[in-house]
Amino acid sequence: MTTSLETSNPGPAGSPDQGWRHHTAEIAPGLRLHSVVSGAGSRTLVLLHGFPQTWWEWRHVISPLAAAGFRVVASDYWGAGNSSKPPGGYDKRTMASDLHQLLCDHLCVESPVILVGHDIGLMVAYAFAQEYRREVSHLIIIDAPLPGKSVFDRLKSDPRLWHFAFHGARDVAEMLLTGREREYLQTFFHARCFNPSTLDLDHFSSAYSAPGAMRAGLELYRTFEQDAADNREFLRRNGKLTIPTLALGGAISNSGPLLEQMMSEVPDQVTAARVPDTGHWIPEENPLALLGILLDFLSPRGTPQ
Repeated sequence: MTTSLETSNPGPAGSPDQGWRHHTAEIAPGLRLHSVVSGAGSRTLVLLHGFPQTWWEWRHVISPLAAAGFRVVASDYWGAGNSSKPPGGYDKRTMASDLHQLLCDHLCVESPVILVGHDIGLMVAYAFAQEYRREVSHLIIIDAPLPGKSVFDRLKSDPRLWHFAFHGARDVAEMLLTGREREYLQTFFHARCFNPSTLDLDHFSSAYSAPGAMRAGLELYRTFEQDAADNREFLRRNGKLTIPTLALGGAISNSGPLLEQMMSEVPDQVTAARVPDTGHWIPEENPLALLGILLDFLSPRGTPQ
């Protein structure tokens, strides 16, 4: 039997909005998913973070999106933030299934959702959009390749994405990173950033220094082969997505220029945009530009400027 708990406790110190509602759902016995909910609009917008971040990466856009009329859900996926850190279940199809349970059984979402996924989060968002096609109205993916696509195969051998192989080295990566989480994350963030001062290194270092957190984060990469197989099966079984899709890349991101090409393989209709003054960490580096593009895409016009 699953349970849910929602509180209005304030977020982390320095939170820009103390009115966010923190929700904890027991998806399975002993396994809990944490999310932050804001707004009460009829359209639900789901924000899915990347690695090595948590729901906190969306802190600058949650309240403005709620003020624009959306019900906003920013969830910590498995292994991140205040969600449980199980030993397995990090393939994106399973993570999408658990997210679906969170939205339907615990948050009582009935109408089609808008999915916004950054980095690992975009992989979960895509799996959700394919598995629950009638329950998604728009898909927005932000700056990462999708396993199973030709762009992913090309990028994974790029020296700038060395961490794909390193994170896949089970036990070795954990051994080298234990006790050095902050130093590693600082290097990891800064190597792919336009302006490092925009990132909350203290928050994310604390989150990934928690017991099991770094191991769980690395497991996200160790399922890429399974994710690729699942994504190929989605296309074989379902065909391309038919919903409006937006692909956003950072101005100086190595994957940003390739997102439109990548997404042309999976949806019928895709719009691409580059976010100025950003590297990979778009929601933190330039949240105002991101917010403007999102709202314009989701307006009746549906075309970002």
